[in-house]
Amino acid sequence: MDNGTADGTPDADGEGKAPCERGYVDPAGPYAGGPWRNYFLILLDRIPTPIAVCRAHGEVLIANPAMAEQWGAAPGQLRGRNLLDLFEPRAKAQLDRLTEALRLGRRSRYPVEVRWRAGSDGTEREGELTIDPVGDPSVHPPALLALLRVGESAPRPAPRGSASPVEARILALAAGGATTAAIGTALGLTVDGVNYHLTRLARRWRVQGRTALVARAYVLGVLSPDSWPPAPA
Repeated sequence: MDNGTADGTPDADGEGKAPCERGYVDPAGPYAGGPWRNYFLILLDRIPTPIAVCRAHGEVLIANPAMAEQWGAAPGQLRGRNLLDLFEPRAKAQLDRLTEALRLGRRSRYPVEVRWRAGSDGTEREGELTIDPVGDPSVHPPALLALLRVGESAPRPAPRGSASPVEARILALAAGGATTAAIGTALGLTVDGVNYHLTRLARRWRVQGRTALVARAYVLGVLSPDSWPPAPA
């Protein structure tokens, strides 16, 4: 069972670790011995930068929560997957350069521009993976430390809510603190008429209460965020 930590191990005594035979590379690298391994894993869990430690061919040995969050997954769910299955390199030449460097035993930092689809909403994201060979220089091929820098995407336009002009004016007056009677007077409606429109909006947007309706109206772009007194967008 995955406990949601970076390496997915159930406890601190090493139970659940992969065996050392068959060329196992401990993702803690030089901190693999003694208590330092646990300190390394605790630190990795707390770092906000998305990080993964991989084998030279891309198999994920360990990923921190910030990396797993990109796919809406727990860290242990990324273990065993390949970076090339998670990320799509935007330029093959960058990947070829890294492959050749690893073949020749060179150690440096190699940026790779990538894109991927977020697990939370399926939107395409872009960023840069910095690949850094790490570990004992005598070990070949080395493990890879992958740090992800998520690119800043242009904010998506706020979705427009389905509100009629009358409903938008009711919401604007409500956002300004007008009572139901005052809204009715301003728009030539009865109190029951105002409540009718508010009730329809509450059902359509699945919210309860006037405060929630107003907040939802701003989120959906029905009300202008830059106007005071409040006004329809």
